[in-house]
Amino acid sequence: MTEAKRKICVVITARPSYSRIKTALEAIRDDQALELQLVVAASAVLTRYGNVMEQIVDDGFEITEKVFMVLEGQNPTSMAKTTGIGLLELATTFSNLKPDIVVTIADRYETIATAIAGAYMNIPVAHVQGGEVTGSIDEKVRHAVTKLSDIHLVASEAARERVIRMGENPAAVFCTGCPSVDLAAQVMSRPKLAFDPMQKYTGVGPKLDLSEGYVVVMQHPVTTEYEQSLRHVWQTLEAMDKQKLPVLWFWPNSDAGSDGTSSGIRQFREQGRDSRFHFYKNMSPHDFLRLLLDSRCLVGNSSVGVRECAFLGVPVVNIGTRQVGRDRGKNVIDADYDVEAISIAVAEQSEIGRYESDSIYGSGNAGVQIAKILREIPITNQKRLQF
Repeated sequence: MTEAKRKICVVITARPSYSRIKTALEAIRDDQALELQLVVAASAVLTRYGNVMEQIVDDGFEITEKVFMVLEGQNPTSMAKTTGIGLLELATTFSNLKPDIVVTIADRYETIATAIAGAYMNIPVAHVQGGEVTGSIDEKVRHAVTKLSDIHLVASEAARERVIRMGENPAAVFCTGCPSVDLAAQVMSRPKLAFDPMQKYTGVGPKLDLSEGYVVVMQHPVTTEYEQSLRHVWQTLEAMDKQKLPVLWFWPNSDAGSDGTSSGIRQFREQGRDSRFHFYKNMSPHDFLRLLLDSRCLVGNSSVGVRECAFLGVPVVNIGTRQVGRDRGKNVIDADYDVEAISIAVAEQSEIGRYESDSIYGSGNAGVQIAKILREIPITNQKRLQF
C-alpha cells in the first residue's frame, strides 16, 4: 500500500512572501512524498499591490485556495482587523484542506493570523525566517510567531541562536538560509539584464535611458511611525531628485501608512518632477533581482537590501528604523530621513561598484533543505519551553 503524501500548506500573504519561499515551493511540489497546498491571501490576491497571484500562476504553480481578508484603511486599526479576518478565513481554509503542516513566512501581521489558526487547530506550524531582529511591529509579530510554531526554518546562524534562547527545542530549529538567496544565486549565474523593464512591465513614467546606470528605490511605511510616512517619503523623493541617475521606484506594501507613502509619490508626480523617475508595482522575483544586480545601488528600507543584496554585493542606502538590528553585510550604509544625509549616502554608494558577495543569509540551497526537513521531521504539535 502506497504511503499517503504529507500535505504541506504554504500561505503567501504579500509580494515579498512569494520571493521568500519560491524555491521551497518548487522543491515541495517536486518531492514525491509531499503534496503542496498553496494558499494565496491578503494583499497577494489584490492587483493594487502588484498582482502577485498572476505571477505565481505564470511560474507554473497551482493555487489551492484564495483568501480575501484585507480591510481597507492602511492604518493600525485596519491592520488589526485584517489579522482578525485572516484568522477566521484561514481557520476555514485549514479545516477544508486538512494539512499535515502549515508554513508561515516571516513577520507580517497576516503571518500571525496563519500561525494562530494552525496552532489552535492542532496543526504543526513551520515558521520561515524567525529569530531576526528589526524595528517596527514586525519584531513583536516575528517572535510571537516563533512561540506559536513547532518547526523553525531560520535564515542565519545568529537567528538560530536567538530562537533557541527563546526556549525552542534545538532539534526543531534548522538553519536553512533564505530561499530568496537561492534566487539571487540563480541570477548571479546569469546576471545579464536581458529585458527592458519599461517595455516588459510598463509601469508609470517617462521612457528612461538606463545605459549609464540607475538607482532602485523601495521604501515602505514604518508601522510604528505610520503618521510620518508622508514626510518620510518626501525626504527620499527630494534626495533622489538631486541625483543625476534615473530612478526606478517600487510602490509600497499594504502596511499602515502606505496611503501616506503613495500620496507623497502622487504629489511628486503631479508637480511634474518625475522626468527621471519610473514607478512600478511589481516584477517577477528573478527580474527584480536582475534589475538590482545591474543597478548602481538600492535605496529605501526593504529587507531585500540586507538580505538578497548582501549576496549580490549590491550597494544599499538603508533609510530609517525599519531594519534596525537586522544582521547585515558591508554593502549597507544607513541614513536618517533627511534629504542631505540620503543624498550624500546615495552619491557615495552609487560610485562603489560591487561589494564582495556575503553568504550571511545562505548560499543558495535553502528551498531543497526546507522541503527535506518538512518531509522527514516527525510531526507533533506538542512543545515545552526548553531551559
